[in-house]
Amino acid sequence: MEITNAQRAEVLVHALPYIKKYNRKIVVVKYGGNAMISPELKNAVMGDIVLLSTVGVRVVLVHGGGPEINDALSKIGKVPQFVDGLRVTDEETMEVVKMVLCGKVNKNLVSLLEEQGGRAVGLCGIDGGMIRASKRNERLGLVGDIMGINAEIIIDVLDKGYIPVIATVGRGSDGTCYNINADTAAEKIAVALGAESLVSMTDISGIMRDKNDPSSLLSRIEVRELPELIKSGVISGGMIPKVECCAEAIEHGVRRVFIIDGRVPHSILIETMTDEGIGTMVCAS
Repeated sequence: MEITNAQRAEVLVHALPYIKKYNRKIVVVKYGGNAMISPELKNAVMGDIVLLSTVGVRVVLVHGGGPEINDALSKIGKVPQFVDGLRVTDEETMEVVKMVLCGKVNKNLVSLLEEQGGRAVGLCGIDGGMIRASKRNERLGLVGDIMGINAEIIIDVLDKGYIPVIATVGRGSDGTCYNINADTAAEKIAVALGAESLVSMTDISGIMRDKNDPSSLLSRIEVRELPELIKSGVISGGMIPKVECCAEAIEHGVRRVFIIDGRVPHSILIETMTDEGIGTMVCAS
């Protein structure tokens, strides 16, 4: 369908209040799932981030890379193992995680952002002591819990007009590197930066009362409602830790968290720049 100039102008007029609201504000985007696999979706996400950056939003991109890590492990004959949704990470797996996340995935995303006309800098949690971590437990191996975030290097990159692209690997006080869950890292980074919003890209439409009924999508949830939604089973399985990260972010000062479907092209723009949105917004009240 051909879009007329009048329709283009109307879109811009409707977006203007949101552009003003987010101007010079920090928005952290947690990028993962199928949106990282499909070339078309990947280009759409990078285009959205460049557009937001161009209109004055200070975007920070925090990414995972599970499928790419699995592919690399399979090439060396190693079968991935998971406990409670977290990758069991021995020393050999940790080397692969660093190579794939901090190398291949991170630099490919930087390249895509540059191709879309953006200015980006690739970082990982080891750089500048950004993500300080400690071992969670022996069962998971080199999986880390975040002990602190040094946001200074991220702010420096933002202040120079670049989009920070962050791979979620952390370092302990003894120099040991740890694999960090990307949802947790995005939440802690958003809090440390005093972000206006955290956008979590997933492979579902958002939080639904009935997971088989898209029309039951909850477009807005207050933090105080989350425990009951978990208790009733509306939020279950792998969504529980994601929602717990949302609650942590809100309780520590992030104004709103969006859970959106990364499989929908331009879902970031639809959620942040329209009245209707597309996913679930979690807020304080």
